[in-house]
Amino acid sequence: MTLSIGFAQNKKKSLKLIDGKVSISKYHTLDELRNFSKGDLLTLYIQRIEVIVNILPNIAFATKPNVTMASLGIPETKENIKALEANLQASTEYFDSTVEFQKSILPYSDSRDLIAAILFYEETLKSLHTYNDFKAE
Repeated sequence: MTLSIGFAQNKKKSLKLIDGKVSISKYHTLDELRNFSKGDLLTLYIQRIEVIVNILPNIAFATKPNVTMASLGIPETKENIKALEANLQASTEYFDSTVEFQKSILPYSDSRDLIAAILFYEETLKSLHTYNDFKAE
């Protein structure tokens, strides 16, 4: 029995297809965003980019967190795990470099453009709630 517990604890957890932040806590209106400081707008903008970077490339598989290859019936072979790990790493590196760029360049943008982008991103994220409507049966 002790031996089986040891093996069970050594079993590696399945990697999630969507890793990182995958939701936002609040959607905003134009009037609300007009009252935000530019610093707050920059923060919201970057948060929405993070969600989009984590979800959109994977919507053919999932739109919610905690989905694994195993839960989709994808064999967890060495090759598939390696491909997923490489994808997750590339996604993280892309997001990190994008945020670094955004933090240095985005402050020069006009607040109206930031507001428009935030509203666009939020509408895009809202549309994920209807994604299943597009699946053919």
